[in-house]
Amino acid sequence: MNWFLWLLGAALFLASCASTFDATGRTPREIFDHALASFNDGDLYEAQRLFDIIRLQYPASEFAPDAQYYLAEISYRRREYIVASFNYSMMRRQHPSHPRAREALYKAALCYVELAPPYDRDQEYTRKAISALREFIREYPQDTLARQAELQIRRLRNQLAQRELSIAVQYRVLRSPQSALLYYEALIDEYNDTDFVEQAFVGKVEVLLELARYDEAFSTCVLYRQLFPRGALRDRIEQLRQQIPTSGVRAGGSP
Repeated sequence: MNWFLWLLGAALFLASCASTFDATGRTPREIFDHALASFNDGDLYEAQRLFDIIRLQYPASEFAPDAQYYLAEISYRRREYIVASFNYSMMRRQHPSHPRAREALYKAALCYVELAPPYDRDQEYTRKAISALREFIREYPQDTLARQAELQIRRLRNQLAQRELSIAVQYRVLRSPQSALLYYEALIDEYNDTDFVEQAFVGKVEVLLELARYDEAFSTCVLYRQLFPRGALRDRIEQLRQQIPTSGVRAGGSP
């Protein structure tokens, strides 16, 4: 039985080798057409082999830009996002006027979007994704994909804000209010367009009350009411404002 399986495997291997396209003496168009057919059939190994031949042996041909693009597509399908982003970016740098250059720039950004981890992990790729998406919007502000890029940026910024909020909460659990305050303030300053900014205001006021910094707590409540007159957490802010001692606020304001 073992011999039978070995012979069967050898036969399949030889058959696969025999099915590969011999590019010797073929024109770039013939090689590209066969590579594209292999790609469409899902034979990514054969497609990659042939696209690489075009990229390396015929870099000045009209098929080289598309070959570079499809090499990126192959890596993307394999979830090799760093390699894919490199190939997309390379294609765009080498062929900036090519019709696929726009799509290559957007997909290079999408690779980093795919790499962006949950909010409780290191956010290096999240920031790279935002930077790449912003680059696309700068280059193609009127493109239909620019709107999609904006939505992706908003989602990713929400993720960064959620991370800042979670760290602030962790510091409060560790009874380090000063450190928590730094993260609440960073969230308010840097991510004031996100879904977590109101929670940061509440957390900041709570910490300021804990630290007996009543004047700052009062001014933070005032700022919240100015920015979010119909905010979802306005009742909580009002509760906190009422906890501020009258004697704790300097003249010029009333809690």
